[in-house]
Order: sequence, then structure tokens, then C-alpha cells
Amino acid sequence: MSEGHGRVNDDDEGDSHGDRDGAEAGLRCLVTGATGYIGGRLVPELLAAGHRVRCLARSPHKLRDHPWAGEAEVVRGDVTDADSVAGAMEGVDVAYYLVHALGGGGDFEETDRRAARTFAERAEAAGVRRIVYLGGLTPPGVPERELSPHLRSRAEVGRVLLASGVPTTFLRAAVVIGSGSASFEMLRYLTERLPVMVTPSWVHTRIQPVAVRDVLRALVGSARMPGDVSRAFDIGGPDVLTYREMMVRYAEIAELPRRLIVPVPVLTPGLSSHWVGLVTPVPASIARPLTESLRHEVVCRENDIVRYVPAPPEFPLGFDDAVRLALQRVRDAQVTTRWSSASVPGAPSDPLPTDPDWAGGSLYTDHRALTVDAPPDALWRVIEGIGGDNGWYSFPLAWAVRGWLDRLVGGVGLRRGRRDAARLRAGDSLDFWRVEEIVPGRLLRLRAEMRLPGLAWLEMYAETDDAGRTRYRQRALFHPHGLAGHAYWWSVWAFHSVVFGGMARNIARAAARNPRPSGPVHDARAS
Repeated sequence: MSEGHGRVNDDDEGDSHGDRDGAEAGLRCLVTGATGYIGGRLVPELLAAGHRVRCLARSPHKLRDHPWAGEAEVVRGDVTDADSVAGAMEGVDVAYYLVHALGGGGDFEETDRRAARTFAERAEAAGVRRIVYLGGLTPPGVPERELSPHLRSRAEVGRVLLASGVPTTFLRAAVVIGSGSASFEMLRYLTERLPVMVTPSWVHTRIQPVAVRDVLRALVGSARMPGDVSRAFDIGGPDVLTYREMMVRYAEIAELPRRLIVPVPVLTPGLSSHWVGLVTPVPASIARPLTESLRHEVVCRENDIVRYVPAPPEFPLGFDDAVRLALQRVRDAQVTTRWSSASVPGAPSDPLPTDPDWAGGSLYTDHRALTVDAPPDALWRVIEGIGGDNGWYSFPLAWAVRGWLDRLVGGVGLRRGRRDAARLRAGDSLDFWRVEEIVPGRLLRLRAEMRLPGLAWLEMYAETDDAGRTRYRQRALFHPHGLAGHAYWWSVWAFHSVVFGGMARNIARAAARNPRPSGPVHDARAS
């Protein structure tokens, strides 16, 4: 990939790399948000361009299984912690700011503001040459007070960084189209699941979507902007469409029957975000800022970015081609990052309390162990393939109800699915769980991200006993918070034999039925 053009092959979205031969001497780049959707794709693009990359992450282990992990430096820290940011900035030429409090609580604007100020101050103190920030495209002529809180906060972060004294590139994009993006999955599921749609009035709002590979090209190319350039740039694709037109064109590309779309003005952004949350895997907490940003027209006012990041003939990618590429990636199970790659705001993030000096009180457990008539690798394949379309191997109705209840109280629910149908890596979201630890062939530990009065984990082991037999071991753990937590555990205790016992038995049976599987594990749910 050349420095200016950020070349990407025609059959991908921006995460396969060009030739490094002849590239200029690489820069030292700091990437925040590398566990997120854009950051996780930007890192390999920067590496392919010949740059050296350092990632700042609150949970470095989430990055260890990425294909590029061995080429990038990862340091622990948080953008709200000045000391960790200062350490990460040492020796850095270009600092990428790709973090947002998307779906955060009521104080997210102050959190965004404080984090941006910390980042700006530490970048200036460290002598960083450039800050690159990706924010949202704001509508012209609309007073900032009338913008959605999240879009307003994005704009404020941009102003803070531009005022830092460090030359700053503030890229502003509207709807990003790429496999796994929240905007794409919202569009995809709304169109695929509803042949007749009662929609909010914002379906008539004009939008200028942009392909994820064009966003990545602009981000990579911004690293080498001249030092006297410090400003915002609008970035978008060649098409300006209403959301309704986007749904109609998606249906045509996906070869779906024609959709009937009926706008209803009474559906406010708040109500429509809950509607999106019920129909799509995107929870209401994340759907709301997306839908709120669609109240106003978001169309690029300029295309000055091409003066500094020239576009080759195949760029920018049109909406139809961007959708085709994204759908192909989904069908081929080649989604490298998803909107759910980043931690869900408000979800528990505490690691399993196994440290010897942990003294946190009660820890309820449910143990199951079975001998399996299959080799360990067959058992592991079933374990690693759990969730998503494969289900949870016990009482599907109970899992579905638990997922619906979680969504009703603002949780992520059970429909986030999997990034990859057969393989997991640390940090992956998996329905309403997240992969906290994975030891290939041996251990999968999931941490619950559902709304609970406590912290919960589910561990699954593939082992061999002293007699050489394959053993499946399963452990569910719950660390209650207060009286409500204890009451919750005991209220569901009677169902454990059905849910957890059935899961263990059906996983063992699935492995025995496919002792030498040659393809993805198929749906083996049982009641």
C-alpha cells in the first residue's frame, strides 16, 4: 500500500496489505482504540505502509490473538489517565485518537472532553508531530445545541484536539459501510428482517455514506500531511442517498424481494433506537447515537482531503460496491473487526477473581464434567464453535428469553453473534458474552456482558484424563453484588441442571457425533 493512496485490493475492504518496497522511512504511530472497529483495522494498514505501531489499550490481552499482534507494540493504559498516555506518547510521531464514549452514560460528554484534553496536552508535551482524529460529519447550518449529544461531543473533541498546539487532522465521516460496522449491521438487519417496515421520518434524510476502506485510506494518508496543515476534512463516498434509498438498494444487492417502507413521524430517535434494538443485533444504547445523527442531513461540504491524500481511480468506493464487498466478507466469514469488538459501556470488565490474594466474598459455582467418546480436538471444535448460529446446546427457549429480557433492560441481548463462525480470539464478543481467555485446544473462558446483579463467567475445558480418555469440564461462576446478587443466583438455581447440565451433555454428544469434523460445527442445539 502506497503512503498517499493507501492501496487496497479490489476484493477486500481495507485489511490486506500492499507492497512495502520503496516506502519512505516509517513513522512511529500511536493508535488508541485498537480493540475497536476502525482501530483494529487501521493497525495492520499502518504496518503495511511501513510504519511502526504502538497501541494503547486498557486490556492488552484483547489484542494478542490478532494476526498483526507480533508486529505491533501494545502498552496498557487509558486515555483518561495522564500518566499512561504520557508514557505511550514517548517517541511518537503521529497519534491516532479513535476512542469515543459511544453508548455511555449521562456523563459521557464530560468523559470525552476530559480524555481529549489529556490526550492533547500529553501529545504537545511529548513533541508529537501530528494528531489524527476520526469524528462525525456535522450538518451545515444547524446550531450545535440542536445536534445529538453524541454528535455534539464528537465535534467538541475535534475542537479540543485542533486547539492543542499539535497539527491535527480531524476527519469527519457520516455512515461507514463495511462488514461488521454498526451502521452496516443496522442497515443489513433492518432490511433483511422486515419485508414491510414502519420507519421513522429520518429515512428521508440525505446521507453521504463512505466505505470503510476509504476511511482507512484517509487515516493512513493523514500521517504524512504537511506540518502547516491543521484542520477538519469531510470524507465521504461518491453517492448521496436517503436512508430509504440505502435500504432499497441493499435489498436489490442482497437479492431480496422489494421492501415496503412506510415512514411514521411519531417515531422519535429514542423510540426508533429501541425499535432498532429489537430488530437488529445493535443494542438501543448504541443505536440511539446512530439514529440521532440521522435527524439532520449529513453531506460533505468539501473534498479537500484529496489535496493531501490523493485518490487513485478506484477510490472512493460507491455505495453499491461497498455493500457488495461487505456482504461478501460476511458470507465468507472474513469479518476482521465488528462494532462489538469494543467493550460495551457499562458491561462488567473485571477479570475472573482467581488471584490468590483476592478476598471479594462469595463466588458461586456450578461444575459439570463428562467423559466424551471423541478425541480432544473434536471436543474443542465444538467448544470453540459455540454460540451464534450454533446456539448454546441446551434449552434454546430459555436462552432466547434471557436474551430478550436483557435487551428490554438495555443490555446487549443474545443476537450479537460471532465475528467468525469457527474461530474465536481473546476479546471477541459472543452473543451476550465476551471471550476473556482462550487457550486453543484446552480452555475457553467467557465473561458475561448481560445485565446482572454481579459478575458471571462460563469456562469450558477439553482435557485428557489419566486413562487417556477425553474429558469435558464446564464451570459457571457468579460473583454476586449485594443481596440482589445472592437472590438472583438462588432464584435460577433450580434451572441449572436443565441449562448447564443439558449444555454439558449436548456438547459431549455433538463431539461424539463428529469425531473428525472437516468443516464448521453445525447447529447442535437440543432441548
